Amino acid sequence: MHDSSRTRLHRGAPSALAGSLWIAFACVTPASAQIPGVSETCADRPLATGVSMFSVQAAAPARSGASPARPASDLNCIDLFSTTRGGDAAGLVELRRPWSPFGVTVTPDGEHRHELVAWLARLPDPSSLGPYAAYVAWATPLELDPVVRLGEVREGRNELGEVAFNKYLLWVTAEASADVAERSGPLVVRGRSPSSRMEAHDLMAMAPSAERAPGMEHGTHDMGSTGGGAWAMPPMYEGVPMLPGVMGSRPRVTPLRPGRESTAEPATLPSATPRQTVVLPDGGTLDLVAGFVKKEIEGREIVMMGFNGQIPGPLLHVREASTIFVNFTNDTPLPTAVHWHGLRLDNRFDGVPGVTQDPVRPGESFRYQIHFPDPGIYWYHPHHREDVTQELGLAGNMLVDPLETGYYNPVDHEEVVMLDDLLLGEDDVVPFGAESANYMLMGRFGNVFLANGEPEYGLDVEAGEVVRFHFTNVSNTRTFNLSFRPTDDPSGAPLPVKVVASDVSRFERESMVESVVLAPAERYVVEVLFPSGGAWALTNRVQGINHRQGLFLEESAVMGRVAVSAARPAPGPTGTGPSTAAPADTGAHAHDFSTLRTHDTVVADIDRYRHLFETPPDRELVLTLEVDSLPMAIEQSMNLDWVYFNPVEWTGTMPVMNWATSGVEVGWLLRDPATGAENTDIAWHFRVGDVVKIRVTNDRAAFHAMQHPLHIHGQRFLVIEQNGVRNENMAWKDTVLLPTGSTTDILLELSNPGRWMVHCHIAEHLESGMKFVFDVEGSPDE
Repeated sequence: MHDSSRTRLHRGAPSALAGSLWIAFACVTPASAQIPGVSETCADRPLATGVSMFSVQAAAPARSGASPARPASDLNCIDLFSTTRGGDAAGLVELRRPWSPFGVTVTPDGEHRHELVAWLARLPDPSSLGPYAAYVAWATPLELDPVVRLGEVREGRNELGEVAFNKYLLWVTAEASADVAERSGPLVVRGRSPSSRMEAHDLMAMAPSAERAPGMEHGTHDMGSTGGGAWAMPPMYEGVPMLPGVMGSRPRVTPLRPGRESTAEPATLPSATPRQTVVLPDGGTLDLVAGFVKKEIEGREIVMMGFNGQIPGPLLHVREASTIFVNFTNDTPLPTAVHWHGLRLDNRFDGVPGVTQDPVRPGESFRYQIHFPDPGIYWYHPHHREDVTQELGLAGNMLVDPLETGYYNPVDHEEVVMLDDLLLGEDDVVPFGAESANYMLMGRFGNVFLANGEPEYGLDVEAGEVVRFHFTNVSNTRTFNLSFRPTDDPSGAPLPVKVVASDVSRFERESMVESVVLAPAERYVVEVLFPSGGAWALTNRVQGINHRQGLFLEESAVMGRVAVSAARPAPGPTGTGPSTAAPADTGAHAHDFSTLRTHDTVVADIDRYRHLFETPPDRELVLTLEVDSLPMAIEQSMNLDWVYFNPVEWTGTMPVMNWATSGVEVGWLLRDPATGAENTDIAWHFRVGDVVKIRVTNDRAAFHAMQHPLHIHGQRFLVIEQNGVRNENMAWKDTVLLPTGSTTDILLELSNPGRWMVHCHIAEHLESGMKFVFDVEGSPDE
């Protein structure tokens, strides 16, 4: 939506409401000028003075295209203020992300983990405050229990270790000894986490009646759409109230429900069948048809879409370096195409309507030639109105076996698991926007979780067996945080998970984690040892936000169960193949699950590019947002929410204001700051063999800053740095999760000629126009 008439809401200095508080905060000398050695991430922080505009929750944004007054560092840094005992003492703390294989680092319960690095200046001699000899740092949640000792601190730089509270305070106290286990001395400097700035929007939000949205006692409310159709209110998020004015908002587009409008009753449609595996040799051919099916989900018979009548679509099982042919037929009422996500294939067959091919009209066909240069797990899906067709079931996986012997560890089972969610109303899927996608602001979150198309996935294994899972996130918006937890103790410790590979390659080194984070379109290959009999729940657990009350909200959902028998057969070939019909390695011979391999071929491949890691960026992108004519209640509510944005918006706790937004009001942007070009106006040109460093900034000053999974077609890239911290263990990627307010450096290898798309893989953001195409000239042999 590159339209000069559209108002761009940036977050500038608050107007009269904040007044002198903003001036006192913004006009002081940056802390980096008075606290030596502060990191670049925090260098733009104003000096902590004890007066902050953060106390003003309802500041109205300036409406201009000027640079925002608040820096991104307010999500990544903590000001330390002096107490009266501290005199002129001051400090800053940077919140660094501990390394993980994922785009964010969280606990299995979804709390964001932070490694704290503090810079302190002008601390008084502790003995001048009394019988004290050292300074000690502490962290505590707002409830002040527990109080966690971080360690002794001194003037200058201090590494404080890791904290994983949702909201917390930092204290530095004078103590009799650096070794004290409990705080007893006077407080000298203190600060609060960025998340602790969230507070209730209004006192009424704390009333019990605020837990219910007005007029929503029965879940629906008929409201006319200015587009001419009738909308039913979307499902509410239980326990999260909406401002009364927000409840009057509605989409300005017509509701669309494919299948209900263009077919007979669901009873006349074929029932969706579970996914089948199709093993295709080099040169093999598959006929693939997209059409309507009916499927029962949670007692409701729903019209959905399937490839070859299956949800998910057929699993294509092929071998690395093979080429297959797919004869695709579109039996849906929407023009479409099939994108082969993650594959570095011939550009003509990438499946992007208007870029690599004409759309496949209803009733028409297209023949794809698909080459598989890389082993791993990939997927296919539509690339036109995917907010509709992908949500309704059009997605399938491709499992590419490696040529290299011993590429993966030996395991006992191999499972391909497609993760999704679906937004259901009382009787049917919640309608979509016809003229434009709705749910445009935050993306469409489902309220029913699906694994391989079912509300609950199941697997039976023997005690002591190792399972390799190939996970793919095909949801429109949701980022998952998956762990395996004991079903008899949901709060119990999760099983260790070995991370082996991601989108386009294995990692340089395998690693152990407790949970797996997948943004939309990402894939991860992991291994899990089930050590004893019992049952384990595949659980998604995250920390959402109750925005109106300013509180974190834990959400937990079981997506599947693994039943483990008490005894394992004697050593020897198990004879158990993978449920995908793929030939599995037998893990009955000595396989030490705790061994973490280094993948020398991956290390050597990346070694060719390490000399480029320190070079300045060749290109830059800024991810931001423009809005126009939002309902006043939504705009005012978002003004209050802006004080803090979660690094990841894990769940849809603002259903009405999100549902009511469409392309009429919202335009998500990719911007080239060097030229000012946005979205499809960006004109990047490369040659085969180029290697380009791109710095991607997720604009904290956007009207609604949130995470973006950025996908680049037809190539591969390395994520080399985030917020100035080097990635210490890499894999080749095609999609990267960019947290709110982050700056991420990627190294893009241009090996595949053609016209290739870059876009956010939140389906509604893509539909809003958050995309552009770059050209790669030359021959693959260059």
